[in-house]
Amino acid sequence: MVRVGVHVSIAGSIAKSVERAETAGCDTFQIFSRNPRGWASRELDPGEVSLFHENIEKSGMYPPVDHMPYLPNLATGKAEFYEKSVATLAAELRRCRILGIPYLVTHLGHHLGEGIEIGRKRVIGAVNQALEEVDNDVILLLENTAGEKNGVGSTFEDIAVVMEGIEARARVGVCFDTCHAFGAGYELRTEQGIEDTLNRFDEILGGKNCMLIHLNDSKGGLGSGLDRHEHIGLGTIGEDGFRNILSLPFFRSRPLICETPVDERRDDAGNISVVRKLAGD
Repeated sequence: MVRVGVHVSIAGSIAKSVERAETAGCDTFQIFSRNPRGWASRELDPGEVSLFHENIEKSGMYPPVDHMPYLPNLATGKAEFYEKSVATLAAELRRCRILGIPYLVTHLGHHLGEGIEIGRKRVIGAVNQALEEVDNDVILLLENTAGEKNGVGSTFEDIAVVMEGIEARARVGVCFDTCHAFGAGYELRTEQGIEDTLNRFDEILGGKNCMLIHLNDSKGGLGSGLDRHEHIGLGTIGEDGFRNILSLPFFRSRPLICETPVDERRDDAGNISVVRKLAGD
């Protein structure tokens, strides 16, 4: 049986995210631990934290996952922006530990035209600084990106260079996003394409380093560079693609988080149901 869930809201209380995940039928779930569209964040309320822990224990869902907010850019050359980004990364690592969340997912950012090598060096510096500042057991997962202009992390080689520069190597892993990989040019529709992609991943990054899957269909075509998520099976990867994906141990053995739309066509529970159907569960 696959472990599948969605990204859920923390509106009202972080503890309510667990209830929302249960209602959607999740086995695992992802949240933002704070407002993802601003720099400021309030301290975690001890009562909410306690209830969050209690709700997770009762639910049996695992693992809960935290995602970095939208604003930080670990590859930027703008000094003030970079410092705020590193501080946010450190803060999220602390919040994860308080909440008992084992994984924090981050994008690597954009180098703003200064070049991929410079961008990667900045990401390495940011991660090393945050991990040195916050010494805990939370694993930081570097997420592959869709090949957008000036992006860092669209290729497996990109991520490998960053990982090689991390001093606390055991505290870093990878989150594999299917929509992003497809947008960046990695074929995921056919059995042969998926095999080639996973062989490449294993060769460059090591399969054991992938600890989480973001399972998303794509509105864009192969190699489009477009980061636009679609309902599972309704995008350009398609039902056959996801049936092939979900037949493989690489995907079946890892937590699957859908970051799919909620609209008149389908809700979160609907996407979870489709994933289970295509997985044969």
